Amino acid sequence: MNSTQRYLLSSIYCNSLCESSRADADDGVPLFSYLSQKLEVDSTLFEDDLLKLSRSGLIVINRDGKEGKFLDRKEPLCSLTKKGRAEIKVVLVGGVFDLLHAGHIHTLKSAKSLGDVLIIVVATDTTVNSLKKNRKIFHDENSRLELVSSIRFVDKAIIGRKTSIYETVDFVKPDIIALGYDQIHDEKLLKKNCLDRGLKLDVIRLSSPIPQLKSSVIKSELGNSFYDLQ
Repeated sequence: MNSTQRYLLSSIYCNSLCESSRADADDGVPLFSYLSQKLEVDSTLFEDDLLKLSRSGLIVINRDGKEGKFLDRKEPLCSLTKKGRAEIKVVLVGGVFDLLHAGHIHTLKSAKSLGDVLIIVVATDTTVNSLKKNRKIFHDENSRLELVSSIRFVDKAIIGRKTSIYETVDFVKPDIIALGYDQIHDEKLLKKNCLDRGLKLDVIRLSSPIPQLKSSVIKSELGNSFYDLQ
C-alpha cells in the first residue's frame, strides 16, 4: 500500500466521524467533497487508488457504472471494511484547548507520531464548567474546535459527548488514547474501563519538554488586563 492509499483510508475514516455525513448503512460517506476541502487538487486524481483499495477489500465504493469507471457519479460514497480499518492506527487526544501554546503542539505532535490518524476531542462547555468551576474559560466549544482544527497535523477535531468520556471513545473507536503529561486520568483505570465496555485499546502517557508551560499558568500571569482572565 502506498502513502496515497493510506491517506485515503485515513480520510474515509475521518469523514465518517462527521455527524452530518456519518454512514450508518452500507452506502458510505461522500469522499471527494471532504478531500477538496483538505487538498487543493482535483479529487478525481484519486480514482485509481480508490479502485485498487476496493479490489483489495479495504473499502466499499457505492458508485454508478462498471468496474473501473465512476462515470456520472463524481462523488463516490466510500466506507472502510474491517480489513481496511485494521490498516490504520487511530490516536485520540482529549482536552479543553482554551489557550493553545507550545506545550499543546509538542504533545499533539508526539501523539500524531504514534499512528496514522490524530483525532482531537474538544471538551464541551458543560464538561469544562463542571471541571473548572473556579477558572474562566475564554473560548466556547465551537471556537476551541476551530482553533484545534487549524493545526495542520490534526486529522480531525470533534466536540466530545456531554454524557461520558466513554461514549466519545466508543464513537471514535481509537487504537490508542494519548494522555497529556498533566491530565488527571489514570492510564490503567482508563484502559480497564474501556475494556469493560468492549473497547480494546492502548493508553499512553505523553511527556513534554516544557512541562511547566500550562494554560492555567499563562492565564494567571496575563492577569485581568488581558481577556479579563482570572
